[in-house]
Amino acid sequence: MTLDNKLGIVDSAELAKVEEKLSKIKAIEIFEKKLLDDKKPGTFETLQLIHNQLFGEIYSFAGKVRNENISKGNFRFAPVIYLEEALKNIESMPQSNFDEIIEKYVEMNVAHPFREGNGRSMRIWLDHILREEIEMVVDWSKVGKEDYLLAMERSPIKDLEIKYILKNAVTSEINNREIYMKGIDMSYNYEGYKTFKTSELNK
Repeated sequence: MTLDNKLGIVDSAELAKVEEKLSKIKAIEIFEKKLLDDKKPGTFETLQLIHNQLFGEIYSFAGKVRNENISKGNFRFAPVIYLEEALKNIESMPQSNFDEIIEKYVEMNVAHPFREGNGRSMRIWLDHILREEIEMVVDWSKVGKEDYLLAMERSPIKDLEIKYILKNAVTSEINNREIYMKGIDMSYNYEGYKTFKTSELNK
């Protein structure tokens, strides 16, 4: 089923192509115009700004907290009824070193605050925190897609694997546009979200 969009696209394959193209253009604008330079790293407000920048021309829900429960495969992201409190808790998490930053990233992934486009937005958000706090970013070209996805699925229970994968991919080239764009170029995006009712949480 195709998500409602501002462009009136009803074909899901076409929407995916347009979304990818526009989000990349907007990601470049974030970098070139230094839109995050004066923004506080690690806040939900900054993540909202990123999401709205990437998807504002496509979706009316860009930058807005989702009002639906969503899942991917067998994994259910934070239920809407707990989402606001979860986001407050995540924002207050420490981020003074690599391990703390990745722990915060893992928790934001579990929250998955938007209806679509979480992965791309959160990778830019993660790199912003890493750059501002420890002067590093992730070179996503060094991160294998399958290894990353499996590690992220397991990360709420044990985050050592995702920490290992990302630590082996960090670089001090924080102003390299090509490295920056790898985070949105790579097809790590969660597709095929399913919605579920709150009454199904314990099933």
